[in-house]
This record gives sequence, C-alpha cells and structure tokens, in this order.
Amino acid sequence: MKIIRAKSAGFCFGVKRAVDTVYEQVEKEKEKQIYTYGPIIHNEEVVKDLEQHGVKVLREERELDALTDGLVIIRSHGVPKRICDKLDGKGIVYVDATCPFVKRIHKIVKEESEKGSHIIIIGNPEHPEVEGIRGWAANDATVIKTPEEAKEFSCEDVRKICIVAQTTFNYNKFKELVEIISEKGYYISVLNTICNATKERQTEAGEIAGAVDAMIVIGDKHSSNTQKLFEICRDACNNTYYIQTLGDLDTNQLRSVETVGITAGASTPNNIIEEVQNNVRINF
Repeated sequence: MKIIRAKSAGFCFGVKRAVDTVYEQVEKEKEKQIYTYGPIIHNEEVVKDLEQHGVKVLREERELDALTDGLVIIRSHGVPKRICDKLDGKGIVYVDATCPFVKRIHKIVKEESEKGSHIIIIGNPEHPEVEGIRGWAANDATVIKTPEEAKEFSCEDVRKICIVAQTTFNYNKFKELVEIISEKGYYISVLNTICNATKERQTEAGEIAGAVDAMIVIGDKHSSNTQKLFEICRDACNNTYYIQTLGDLDTNQLRSVETVGITAGASTPNNIIEEVQNNVRINF
C-alpha cells in the first residue's frame, strides 16, 4: 500500500505556541496553581496530558469568578475583551496564549467598530474563537455561517460594514458568503482573516484526497479546522475516515485499497499522526 501524508498535517504555529506556553509555565511556576481558560487547544489527548502535569481547565466563566489566586493562561482561540478586563480587575496574573493571527482580528474588530463600522464575522457562532472575536466589537457584531443567513442579513441605520473571518473557516465558503452580502448595497470592507496555514492545509488535503483510494483525517471531534478538512476530503474521496486516535481506525475499511492519504488538523500532535501512519504501514 502507498501512503501519502500531508506535509501540512499537525500543529500549526499558533497551536504549538499555545501548548509550549503552558508547558513552559508548568516548569517556571512551581508554587502557583496553573489554569487554562477553556481547553488550551481542541485536543483531548493534549488536555489530558496537561492535567497530568497539574494544569486545571476553567470551563465556565463562573469558575473564573470564583478564582482568587493562581496563574491563568488564555487559550489559543482567544477570549472576549471582558474576560481580560475581569482578570485585570481581580488582580489575577494571566498569560495570553491567543494565536497571533486571532489577536490581529481582535485588533481589527475593536478599531473598525470604534470607527462606526458594523462587524460581520464569517464563522461558526458556537466556536470559542468566534465568541472571542465578537467580544472585541464596540457594538454587537453579526455572525454568519450559511448562505441562508447571508441572504437574510439586514441591518438598519448601518452605512459601513467590516467583514472578517474565523481563521479556520473554509475559504471557498467565505468567498460565497461575502459575495451574497456584497449584493445588498452596503459600503463593505472585506478583510480575509483566514489563516494562510489553514488555506494551505485545506488545499493540500483536497489534492491528496482526489488522488487516493481512501483518506484518513485525524483530529479532535471538537476541532473546527479538522471538521472542515474532513468535509473537503469527503467531497474528493468517498472513502474518507475521521478519527481522533489510532483506536478509532477500523483497518478492515482499508484492506481493499492501494493508496491511502493522511492529513490532520492543526491541533493534532505529531505522535498521534505517526502512530496512525506506522500502524497502516505495518498492517498493510
């Protein structure tokens, strides 16, 4: 069997930076309890390992409200401005591990909304990155995920609109939604804030999926960028399988294929990718 592994598979810059930040703080702050506000990245295996190193996850804002000491690390997806303000007000020391590309969107949204623009975020409204971005707008921002939502969008007394995107959103879908909104006659400023690494990963995954008999996509079930990789690969290859770890892989599904492609989301550790790749190579 021939195996083609995507060169872009695995940790992106922002994710690696965030995970490294937590481990560095674990080594540095021996006397303080370390918390992350939300899982540092969308990967259960990484979060479990950090918990074994004593790191606790604050999953709700009320847990943060109850905090009186310790060190808080802000997750790679970022948080709304009010969370940073709350930490400052409580005097809690925190380290911001927000991906720099996401941080850039926070700056854009804050500045453009203060200038009077209505902010539209193209993305998943339930994703923590989008929740964080929305929390930096001076006024309530609009989140649009589907063509139907784009067609229904209407905002009275708005002259200027600034459109940004969740960093891991599908680029082609982003263009489609922007086109729909642009037809409404507003003065629109479009800032494509999809991460270049995301676009490269999606393009490479689609190319590999179109050239193989089966495709394996590795990543956490809660990972937005992995879900989008799966959608892209599935469109190009009917035999596409979404797994979180080697334990989810049914090797019987690969017995009749000659070529297998492997890619992984931006929050997938390299050791998990290698374990899957080596297992497929050994068994076939």
